[in-house]
Formats: sequence, structure tokens, C-alpha cells
Amino acid sequence: MSVKFKNGDDISDSIGLLISILVRYPEVGSINFDPQAHELRLTFILATYGENDKINGIKQLIDDSVQIYHQWERIRPRVFEVECENSEHYIIVNVKRDIDTLSRDEISFLMELFHTHFSNSLVAENNEDFWEEDLLIQEEMIGHMLEGLKNIKLDKKLIAYRDEGKVLVFNK
Repeated sequence: MSVKFKNGDDISDSIGLLISILVRYPEVGSINFDPQAHELRLTFILATYGENDKINGIKQLIDDSVQIYHQWERIRPRVFEVECENSEHYIIVNVKRDIDTLSRDEISFLMELFHTHFSNSLVAENNEDFWEEDLLIQEEMIGHMLEGLKNIKLDKKLIAYRDEGKVLVFNK
């Protein structure tokens, strides 16, 4: 599958990766890509308000679970951070990872973690318009684009998010 800008230029792997993650995983509210730091930040939104104890519990659950995953897979990430913040009626969860050790399987694990523990409050767009085959293709593309980005230095910071069924990508 090839995606192009309106003017006909090919979309880079970095933009394609952000688009594919948002298409495949409707749980992800937004993605930030910092090419200088070689990092991705995935943002999730939970439709609940939390006191500090609840927020700390969410952060600890995600942190512990992903660290166990890293141990199991023998991954030594350069960057792994979980941040939670309160909004008026939401808890915003940011997971930051370095691209060099991030894999498609880890992203899938993270999505399953959110579904298992936060399914009642996880804000996600409807993904029923896609066939299972399309979603599997998106997963394959995510894996290939992640691998392609590991050895490339880029210069554009990007942010992607979903708005009314569309994926929007901007330079930061």
C-alpha cells in the first residue's frame, strides 16, 4: 500500500507509522513523534476523574506491566515513561518509548493492557468499519515502518490525532 500527499509525493515512514497506528488502534488518542530523540509518545484518554491515588495506581499498573513485558522479551529500552494527568473529566495517559527498541508486539501488548484494565473508561473511536484483514495489514505495516525508522535520522517533529473519523498529521 502506498500513501501519497495531495501533490503526489510519497508519505514518509514516520507519517505512515503514525497514520497506521491510529487506524489500527482506535484507543490511541494522539501520537507525537520526536525524530531527534527517536521517541514516540502515545496518548490515551480515560473518561474518568481521578484522585492522586487512582492516578498513581493507573501509572503503576502500566509501568509494572510493561516492565514485566520488557523483562520477558529481554528488551532494554532507552526510554520508557508513563505520565498521567487529570483533566476536568478525564485522565490523560502518555506512554513514551524510544523507537529503537519498540516493536509492533509491544504496541499490541499495550493496547491489550488498556482494554483489559480500562475498557469501561477508555475513550476510543469505533473501528467496526474495518475488516479484520485490513487491521492485520495495518499491523504488518506498523512493524515494517518501525523497523525502517530505527536506522534513519529525520528532522520533523510530528503529531497525529483522530478527528471525526479522519487522521490528521501535523509538523510541530
